[in-house]
Amino acid sequence: MPRIADIEGTPNKNALKFILKEPLTWGITHSYDNAEDAKDDPLASALFDIDHVTNVFYVDRWITITQDGEANWQDLAREVADPIRAAPAATEQSKTTVAAANTVIAGLSPEDQQRLERINVLLDEEVRPYLQNDGGDLHVLGLEGDILRIHYQGACGTCPSSISGTLRGIEHMLKAIEPDIRVVAS
Repeated sequence: MPRIADIEGTPNKNALKFILKEPLTWGITHSYDNAEDAKDDPLASALFDIDHVTNVFYVDRWITITQDGEANWQDLAREVADPIRAAPAATEQSKTTVAAANTVIAGLSPEDQQRLERINVLLDEEVRPYLQNDGGDLHVLGLEGDILRIHYQGACGTCPSSISGTLRGIEHMLKAIEPDIRVVAS
């Protein structure tokens, strides 16, 4: 049962990041935009049963909860703490399980797969740590020609700055290795 070590605000006023003493997963992200998506995840389902919760995102030792803006965070934080504490901590997962969860995009040519690997290395080193620090992340949905499609997760999913400034910053950074790339958020 993960204990909550700290609670942090995020740049998204409607999202809080809960830092845990024990991991919920080992490198496998769980991101849900609604109760239907979360129906097979007991922790996320329990959180969506709480009024005002609109997004649940968790990985390793943290979980970000996003609300609709109608709840008082002090009250809502107390409510969501119970299901978080009741969730089982991660068990040791095999490297095969973790590797299977990594981004694999079917149908890419070997050249595009290499391009995507280079892009992911840059995202892993220069972008994801900052997004994760703010209670979010991004998931690569596809690479089609010079268009990289991404999906923001957690606090980044509904944060106005992620759709504008952050997106432009990511595209500018990627242009160093892919001069013609365009980044599109879905």
